[in-house]
Amino acid sequence: MYCVCKEHVELAIDRFVDEYEDAPDLVDLNKTTFAEWEPPATCDMCERPPEVLVV
Repeated sequence: MYCVCKEHVELAIDRFVDEYEDAPDLVDLNKTTFAEWEPPATCDMCERPPEVLVV
């Protein structure tokens, strides 16, 4: 699972496919909320706010 900004979505997808050998689902964090999980404050690959969850 990766929480990334839009700039790093492609890199996160590549890493996900390399690790799990399957296509990920993409969740728009601006339109989705979770009852028992809060996204991190920054992208997993930079200091920007995350916008996409790659799972």
